[in-house]
Amino acid sequence: MKKLMLLAALLAAAPTLAQDAKQKVIAAALDQVGRTRYYDSSYRQLAYPNGDVPIERGVCSDVVIRAFRAAGLDLQVLVHEDMVRNFAAYPHKWRLTRPDKNIDHRRVPNLATFFTRRGKAREVTRRGADYIPGDIVTWDLGGGVPHIGIVSDRRAAGSDRYLVVHNIGSGAQAEDVLFSWQLTGHFRYF
Repeated sequence: MKKLMLLAALLAAAPTLAQDAKQKVIAAALDQVGRTRYYDSSYRQLAYPNGDVPIERGVCSDVVIRAFRAAGLDLQVLVHEDMVRNFAAYPHKWRLTRPDKNIDHRRVPNLATFFTRRGKAREVTRRGADYIPGDIVTWDLGGGVPHIGIVSDRRAAGSDRYLVVHNIGSGAQAEDVLFSWQLTGHFRYF
């Protein structure tokens, strides 16, 4: 009976825990604005787990990685472990023959694959109201160049869209860019 009561209590708390995690992710994404000032895609050896490039630099995926870590989710470990078990399920654009814990989680197609494999994919639409705070979006910038960002809880002036936190070259920014490029993915982790 006590086990059932504990299980019921955990199930009742799950929505609150997910909401708390989502708020931490949003706050951590916004916290990078002004701190991550440079776009730097250079390959680096990273600690494992919790490896990161210096906070003042990074790429678009680093915005997502850092934000998720604030909620206790290390995408470096999660993506790497899934790739070790399911390497064939991931894109092979980089001529790798095995997973690389230094870079795999920093690649947008790998993150999109990971979120999809976790059942977090949502419909891609052109309706701003379909994208809520905490959602992850991916784009094709043109020519097959991928990009990723996190939907914030700040609305774009005069619209039903939220600003998206991303790093496309000038460091982390919160901007009204949801429909600026071709959307290729929409994910809701929480």
